[in-house]
Formats: sequence, structure tokens, C-alpha cells
Amino acid sequence: MTYQFKIQIKGITKPPVWRRILVPDSFTFQQFHFVIQEAFGWENAHLYSFSDKAYGGSFYISEPDEMDAFSFVPRKDASKLKLRTFWGKDSSKSLVYWYDFGDDWIHTIKLEAVSDEALLHARCLAGKGTCPPEDCGGVPGYEYMKGLLEEDPESEEAQEMREWLGLEDGETWDANYFNLEATNLYLSQL
Repeated sequence: MTYQFKIQIKGITKPPVWRRILVPDSFTFQQFHFVIQEAFGWENAHLYSFSDKAYGGSFYISEPDEMDAFSFVPRKDASKLKLRTFWGKDSSKSLVYWYDFGDDWIHTIKLEAVSDEALLHARCLAGKGTCPPEDCGGVPGYEYMKGLLEEDPESEEAQEMREWLGLEDGETWDANYFNLEATNLYLSQL
């Protein structure tokens, strides 16, 4: 089977940042993590977890950790648990994907459709918005960065931000930018 998911970063508007992707049901949650990383343009530099809620979830799906023995919340190994084991054909279930426990990038994951299509690789169908850069301070930091670059682009702080982002002279940060073709190229290499 193939799952069609809509994944959106919570708290970001104007524009929202989301991706609609197709994923084989045979993928593990670890593989799904890599798909999300590529689809959004993250760098896979931080820890992650899937759960029913970002904070205080009743279970977590993540990489095994030596601290798991001290946890009161059941934790499942992302490298072993397959998507079909969790979802089956039940599109009423949704999850959150929490990436970078410091910046707290919370993504909502909604299963939109299940098909009998046999798919070998993940594929992105659509998306909107540029993924925030790693380590920018979460949603508040990203919104501040966007505002600074739009409202006061000539300020010293904006120039430092442009340098940190690796922007060339005359290049701007486009919060609306999304390249479907490039995203699918990255996904095909997983």
C-alpha cells in the first residue's frame, strides 16, 4: 500500500510550511523520518520523535536510547516499527513529528489517503513555504528572522543574519519558495 500524508510545521503562517508526500507502507518510522528531513530540507542534525502529542504523549517512536529504561512512557524503536503496523488502513489516526528538542519544530502528520499503488520510493506531490533554517530559534526565532529580513534588510543585524544564512549580495530570503522538482530529486536518492 501507499500512504498519502500532509505534514505541516505548527505555528508558522504567512506562509504556512507544509508538504504532501506519498510513502510506501513498508517504510519504517526511521525511514519516514529521513523522508520528512528531505521533504522539508532539514539537515538531520537533531533528535526526533513521533507521538500522539508533542508534550505528554502516551507513547513515543524514536531511536533507542539508554535512558529508555527510566521512562514511564512506552517507546518504540523507529528502526523496527513499520508505518503499516501503526496505520494499517486507518486514516483517522494522526501523529506529531517533533524535530530538534531545543527549537521544538512540531509537525502535524495527517494520513489523507491509502491506495493499493505499489511505490518503492517516497514522492512529494505538493508543498508550500520554505523550511526554516536549522538552529534559528524555533518558530519565534524564524518569525523574527523573516520580519527582520523583510522590514529592515539594511540593518547591521539583518546583514549578520544574511551572512549566517549564506545569502549572497542581492539575494533575498523567500519564505514562499518551494521547489517540487528538487524535493523529489532528494527523495529519490534515499
